Amino acid sequence: MKRRHWVRLDNASNIFPAARSDVDPKVFRLGAELDHEVDPGLLQEALEESFERFPLYHAVLRRGVFWYYLQDSDLQPEVRAEAEQVCAPLYQADRRTLLFRVVHHRRRVSLEVFHALSDGTGALWFLTDLLSAYTRRRFPGEAPAGGGDAEQVRPGASERPDPPPARIGTHPGAQAAEEVHELTQDSFAHYFRGRRRRREPSSHEQDFTREAAPAVLTVEEAEDPEDAWPEEGDQDSRSSRPPRRRIHRVRGTRTPDNRTHALELSMPAAPVLALAKAEGVAPTMFLTALFFEAIRRTDESAHAGATMAASVPVNLRQFFPSTSARNFFATIRVEHTFGQGDDAPGAVARRLQEAFSAEATPEALERRLHRLIRVERWPLARIVPRPVKDLLLSLINQANNRSLTVAISNLGRVTLPAPAQAHVGRMQFHVSAVRPQFCAITHDGQLTLGFTSPFVETAHVREYARLLTGAGVEVSLAAARTTEEELAGVDP
Repeated sequence: MKRRHWVRLDNASNIFPAARSDVDPKVFRLGAELDHEVDPGLLQEALEESFERFPLYHAVLRRGVFWYYLQDSDLQPEVRAEAEQVCAPLYQADRRTLLFRVVHHRRRVSLEVFHALSDGTGALWFLTDLLSAYTRRRFPGEAPAGGGDAEQVRPGASERPDPPPARIGTHPGAQAAEEVHELTQDSFAHYFRGRRRRREPSSHEQDFTREAAPAVLTVEEAEDPEDAWPEEGDQDSRSSRPPRRRIHRVRGTRTPDNRTHALELSMPAAPVLALAKAEGVAPTMFLTALFFEAIRRTDESAHAGATMAASVPVNLRQFFPSTSARNFFATIRVEHTFGQGDDAPGAVARRLQEAFSAEATPEALERRLHRLIRVERWPLARIVPRPVKDLLLSLINQANNRSLTVAISNLGRVTLPAPAQAHVGRMQFHVSAVRPQFCAITHDGQLTLGFTSPFVETAHVREYARLLTGAGVEVSLAAARTTEEELAGVDP
């Protein structure tokens, strides 16, 4: 009987099984638009090749007494024609299934992932590998010389060692074909467990003991980590902390079957980058300020003193080199209160940038994550049964949701290896959402913003498009069907 390899979920992943719901199944989608109709047979061959290169993606999610864990499986993936809505549920507690799917529709290939398995960067590595394998088959004459032989050698073997840490993680997609994406690596444990030590080869029992320690907190609930584990001398600083403002929350009409409402805005990336540069801020903060402004203009309940807050994920690989395709991110919260100064989007973006930059440093992130890992390893917490942990994490997630207006995620500019780069145009990025959210990704000079929401209302997206067009950016819009009238008698 084959012994299954397994690992417990990493620090950032524990929230996802506990907090998933019908409205927010914790699934995200990465897609690519090709310059031709997808060949399903070649895509299946490419998927099988990439699947072998990513042992992590063989995993299924299992429930234990004290924790969830990822377990290796013999399941095989199959590409499917797209027949479900964007970010449809993937994980089912009573079924043993893979935690991702690959679907195609006309010229589009999409990868959907349950967030407990991987983050956006890790999934982008997989999609990059898949697109490379597909285009090599579809356009064999364009494959790089010598590339075919190299792909026969497993990544990580002596013939193809891992790249040096300095080359990893800062350019999503670019390194995918050269990295190792095993089931075992937990970069949170490697960098933030406190006592750093090199792991020696160990037996299965030793692996079990090391990996079995349960986690009870995640980075998503670490909005205020000092409250969870105060440091000596923190009491004074806590008492002097200003009272937390009430955060404006967007409300609306739920979609009829709880499907994620997805809309896409596509535009040339250069004018948007120029607008952000003119304000002296990063594109993510500029786009976030526009999002606040769009909501303020379209939501009658957003009064003059309203405070809006956004959650922005940070790819930790840019500070702590890692080849892990598992979750390895933290979130930083930024906010702005309207009616207390200059509320123009540029001024708001500069304030958001200042707050974000103060938190997005290796030192600040390391201090914060060390605290989280320490709470996670608290002996009493280890013996709390998983259902109780689920309840606690669900409550923490709900409290976190109440403290946010929107959520943002930007994967940045993607560069694919040849020949995929020449045959992929726009790329897409969507996340199931319990609140309005947008995701950004840039490829081939095209910036795509994927807006998702649990509500049918779209006024804030229309206003967002008006703000961009008013600034001279040419925008195109695509929308999925969500209302009962739209869904009646038509394919999903």
